[in-house]
Amino acid sequence: MDTFIPRLISPKVEEAHKYYPVIVITGPRQSGKSTLCRNLFPTYKYVNLEFIPIRTHALTDPVGFIDDLGEYVIIDEVQYAPDLLSIIQVRVDENKKLRYILTGSNNFSLLKSVTQSLAGRAAVFTLLPFSFREMSDTELAKSIDTLMLQGQYPGVLVDEISPEIFFRNYYTTYIERDLRDLINLKNLVAFDKFVRLLATRIGAEFNASAISREVGVTSKTITEWQSLLATSYITYPLAPYYNNLSKRLTKIPKIYFHDTGLLCYLLNIETVEQLEKHPLKESIFENMAVGELMKKRFNEAKDPNLFFYREQSGREIDVVSITAEGINLYEIKAGKMLRPDYLENLQYLRGLLPNVARTAVIFNGETLGSVINIRDI
Repeated sequence: MDTFIPRLISPKVEEAHKYYPVIVITGPRQSGKSTLCRNLFPTYKYVNLEFIPIRTHALTDPVGFIDDLGEYVIIDEVQYAPDLLSIIQVRVDENKKLRYILTGSNNFSLLKSVTQSLAGRAAVFTLLPFSFREMSDTELAKSIDTLMLQGQYPGVLVDEISPEIFFRNYYTTYIERDLRDLINLKNLVAFDKFVRLLATRIGAEFNASAISREVGVTSKTITEWQSLLATSYITYPLAPYYNNLSKRLTKIPKIYFHDTGLLCYLLNIETVEQLEKHPLKESIFENMAVGELMKKRFNEAKDPNLFFYREQSGREIDVVSITAEGINLYEIKAGKMLRPDYLENLQYLRGLLPNVARTAVIFNGETLGSVINIRDI
């Protein structure tokens, strides 16, 4: 079994397991879902549906497959056999002692099946790559540029695979395997161009029409492709903040990547020296900071509830976080020195929005007063 580094989400999973017969853990491929489950539940029988003979059994005889597994089971990549979920529903209704731990790396198909078959019977969690709070002191002693370049996947941090090798294979595998399972993607060249072009626009509003003209496909196709990236935990949209919920759902989001290591790979950044001089370095830092805020919420078993704020005048705040305590406002700056103008928009929005609980600047420097170092998130 892989080396296990404790994950912050573990207590939430164990607590939910007392009350729900089914635990569902989603997240990107290779984010540590299998390792987490096998260490939290070491006595459970483990099966992986990526193994073709096991998947074939699950697809051809789902009832027999489930009944042969026993009372305590971990099923990895369950989205490959969605019919299993309706059978699990019947079995847990018949026998309250049964316990199933399910993982999947396709958010849409898995959660759709869970909603349809296991409503009220399953607790759902999202496991992303390591957060700073889960990393060792040795890793955290590295420079921010090194951390951005290597990303935070277990394969890089634990197995010590070089980022260049890891992310080239990660991305190639995603293109060649996952996309063929999700859609009948015929134009791989155009899709690859789209992903790499999207990487150059991190932290910018998603303009499907502009991207479509550069890639040479329709804006509808670009929107569908972005949904695929989000479904596969490659990217995530950050919606603009509005008091009116319907506006939040219809306005144009910003796009970020779930891991800066993959982002750097797509931008052809191979060394820290290249990153230091790259024109998108500040945007990559912003991506990392937003990702840490998202991981913090997911590790607490909460919805992200992260937004950005922008006025037509150009005034903006990088992150608006809605919490039980109130609204938290964050400005993100890649520099190591705190400048007074970093606080201007925070002070403005504090006076504009109701129930602001916290304002802070996230930057690459020492923690002081109303500012926080990215490692402290």
